[in-house]
Amino acid sequence: MTLLWLAGLLRRRGTRLVAAAAGVAVAVALLASLGAFLAGSKAAMTQRAAAAVAVDWQVQVQPGADPAAVLDAVRSTPGTTAALPVGFAPISGLSATTTTGTSAASTQSTGPGVALGLPADYPAVFPDAVRVLAGAPTGTLLAQQTAANLHAAPGDTVVIGRPGLAPVPVRVDGVVALPQADSLFQQVGAPAGAQPAAPPDNVVLLPQTLWHTVFDPVAASHPDPARPDPVTTQIHVARSHQLPADPAAAYTVVTGAVRNLEVRAAGTALVGDNLGATLGKAREDAAYAQVLFLFLGAPGAVLAGLLTAAITATGAARRRAEQALLRARGARAGALLRLAGVEAAAVGSAGSLVGLGVAAGIGRWAFGSAAFGATAATAVGWALGAAAVGLGIAAATVLLPAWRDLRAVTVVAGRSALGRANRPWWARYGLDVALLAASGLVFWAASAGGYQLVLAPEGVPAISVSYWAFAGPALLWAGAALLAWRLADLLLDRGRGLLGRGLRPVAGPLAPTAAAMMARRRRPLARSIVLLGLALAFAVSTATFNATYQAQAEADAQLTNGADVTVTTSPGAAVGPAAAEPLARVPGVRSVEPLQHRFAYVGADLQDLYGVNPQTITRATTVTDQYFQGGTAAGLLDRLVAAPDSILVSAETVRDFQLQSGDLLRLRLPDARTGAPVTVPFHYAGIVTEFPTAPKDSFLVANASYVAAATGSDAVGAFLVDTGGHDSSVVAARIRAELGPAATVTDIATVRGSVGSSLTAVDLAGLTRVELGFALGLAAAAGGLVLALGLTERRRSFAIATALGARPGQLRRLVTAETVVLAVVGLLPGAATGWVLSEMLVAVLTGVFDPPPAALSVPWTYLGAVAAITLAALAAATALATQRARRPAAALLREL
Repeated sequence: MTLLWLAGLLRRRGTRLVAAAAGVAVAVALLASLGAFLAGSKAAMTQRAAAAVAVDWQVQVQPGADPAAVLDAVRSTPGTTAALPVGFAPISGLSATTTTGTSAASTQSTGPGVALGLPADYPAVFPDAVRVLAGAPTGTLLAQQTAANLHAAPGDTVVIGRPGLAPVPVRVDGVVALPQADSLFQQVGAPAGAQPAAPPDNVVLLPQTLWHTVFDPVAASHPDPARPDPVTTQIHVARSHQLPADPAAAYTVVTGAVRNLEVRAAGTALVGDNLGATLGKAREDAAYAQVLFLFLGAPGAVLAGLLTAAITATGAARRRAEQALLRARGARAGALLRLAGVEAAAVGSAGSLVGLGVAAGIGRWAFGSAAFGATAATAVGWALGAAAVGLGIAAATVLLPAWRDLRAVTVVAGRSALGRANRPWWARYGLDVALLAASGLVFWAASAGGYQLVLAPEGVPAISVSYWAFAGPALLWAGAALLAWRLADLLLDRGRGLLGRGLRPVAGPLAPTAAAMMARRRRPLARSIVLLGLALAFAVSTATFNATYQAQAEADAQLTNGADVTVTTSPGAAVGPAAAEPLARVPGVRSVEPLQHRFAYVGADLQDLYGVNPQTITRATTVTDQYFQGGTAAGLLDRLVAAPDSILVSAETVRDFQLQSGDLLRLRLPDARTGAPVTVPFHYAGIVTEFPTAPKDSFLVANASYVAAATGSDAVGAFLVDTGGHDSSVVAARIRAELGPAATVTDIATVRGSVGSSLTAVDLAGLTRVELGFALGLAAAAGGLVLALGLTERRRSFAIATALGARPGQLRRLVTAETVVLAVVGLLPGAATGWVLSEMLVAVLTGVFDPPPAALSVPWTYLGAVAAITLAALAAATALATQRARRPAAALLREL
């Protein structure tokens, strides 16, 4: 009997079963695809974080400890692949005598610095710690800034000053850059707030043998054993990067190994855990990936489930009639439930298998892998979980209604085509209004309370996500759906007269009849309206959030780099604005803007000061209103033009020094003519929160011409190069080839991958394509498929109308009227809900954006495509129903 029933379903209800299975497949494919994104992203974040670290551990040998014993302990630690001793010694200064062409010899000197002693195999073991710019990769090497300060090049001789001892001359073999100087010169064991503000300006790298020859006498002459030894040894460690895929789990493993080493070292060593620090930051990105999965993936899966329920609901009356007939012929409840279970199992199994296959193809296309996770266990878990959801949707939409009908519907009621539609309980108690009010309260509390959605305290293995912030969008989604149902039901019932008048342009004299027919079937039509509105809201909110995210990631990259390409001069090199002219002649360059970078004392606080030409700064970079407070970008820049002694300061400085608009601010800047600090008066004109190339903490922005006149120097710190957004890497390479090691050249394409979150850098683009593709398909299915199946169920009504003399044109008007109501009443609330959801998502996920967006980025092209495809699906369903309604009435009635 079970096999016969299934065969009959496939023969007589095959289209409906396929449609229901397709709804299940969509939910399974979406969950499995997003699961693959989540698992793959976490694994890629761990790999990227580990690969970005030049030296995994810096083990500081404590005073009085034996460096050889510490080295042995480090090498015996499980997971250590290499460990090399590196010497650190202070130098009192460097000097070099150089000649340029026919000019007389000149001597340049620097202030204190640091000398490192490197083993011969250090560049091979830690290739990312030292990058050669000129000369040999080994021997005596000068840091780029130090070489610029001394005007030294490979082959020149520099003199190293030693504290309390005679200076030592050495021959320079090469000039290098130290890409991770901040971590290289960290104070191991000190908290983050006590770390040096900047790495030393003057650095010389010596072969280990030469370093010991030069600085062992300094260590031997150390007068007070109770004071820290100025000459120290660090053990630089490379660790195995075979780590757990999840950054949080990898962080726990690495930090646990650090604590194990420190315990075994028994106070003889402290560990600077660079790898753990980087993995700690990646944990936050992994948490945001999980948040995005829930925010953007869960609504789509729920919507796919609702779509499946709507598809099965279109045949609810027929299913109840068939069930009543079987009950009248003696079928028991258990047998009927088994038959419904067979249908649910067929729909769920077929949909799950198809969905997993589609997800594998999507993973290959969007994420480069057909697996559902980084490991076999993760992949199997996601596949089984998604399939379980698919089977659950099938059971909830097929088996549960059959069980409910068996308990609540009598045989006579089941065979009746007419019934009284009772008002739902939630509508009587105003649940929709309560949900919307609760959503507003939760959103207000979340956005006004200064909360952090993801909290990753430094040094704490676990991170926390404020999942209660999900309540705002979730309650809005549910409340908007119920409110749309209430309004649609009200329009189709009590607003029948208004609806009839509105349908006259479409249905003509049949408008009242069309309104009456829709009022009789208002519950299924209201369900279709809600489903279409939710599908459109999902498409609008997902597309708008993704577009805003991508726009702000680009803004963050440009803010960090300064422009498409930025040329940073070596500190101490007096490069004037005229150097912009040769840069402007490089192919691909549209404009070049000089940017001063000085340091100024505000009271006792040393801050970065940026001198700009306020009239031309926007030619090479973006300066938006979001960068300022108390005025627009154009207004505050115009103020720097009108009053050259005006200055923009950070909000922290305004608060600390209790500044009022127009207050006199006396800053101390170095005078290029005397080298001594000079007091320069400014007037406080506004607040700056962000600025190209500026740090995230306190800084100042002033008129470059005023700063140059007051300090006697127009030296430029950087040149912002505009390439029109095209070929920035190519242009940067051309500039780098022309300038050589004299300046640092960075491009936005490189910076984009480093400053953006790991989530952005890994595969957010693939996630966007998946989400937008599903949103587009759901919107089309919610409109066209549900409408087509609903109209198909009404073939008996159309056949009777045809038998009573209805002409094809009249039938077409009746069908078109229903389509118009579904499109208008569904699309408008859906668009409004999507817009509100977009605003709420961007506000709740504020931690993702840096800087926060001034306004939403709306992808009008995509949304236009969604609307066009949805309307096309509705039109196709209308045409199909009209075509089938034209068949002879007798033939239709015989089939039914």
